[in-house]
Amino acid sequence: MNASLLRRAAALLLGAAIATPALAAGDAKLGADLFSEHCAECHSLKEGRNKKGPSLFASVGRKAGQIGDFSYSDALKASGITWTPEQLDAYLKAPKQAVPGGKMKYDGMAEAKDRADLIAYLATVR
Repeated sequence: MNASLLRRAAALLLGAAIATPALAAGDAKLGADLFSEHCAECHSLKEGRNKKGPSLFASVGRKAGQIGDFSYSDALKASGITWTPEQLDAYLKAPKQAVPGGKMKYDGMAEAKDRADLIAYLATVR
């Protein structure tokens, strides 16, 4: 590979890295309060304990729609989503846009900092 091609490839990769917004680091302690306020009515953090919504135990990194004893929407099951922090951020911001046809009855969490805090907390629940 010649030096010119290597320089172009490096510039392209650097540009892509700069153009990609990074998810802000969240505060898990604040996220615990947000979970209690926004999520606990419908979601449990105990493994195998579903409520109106599925358990969120070990949810970060899990494929969407994979808890066997919960009745997910066809849209969520077919979404192919893996709950990465970035995907959770998009979903928590606007669930109905992220998964059209999903069943979650929540309009979304507007503040990026709140979403980052909640995701940081969910990442500790294992």
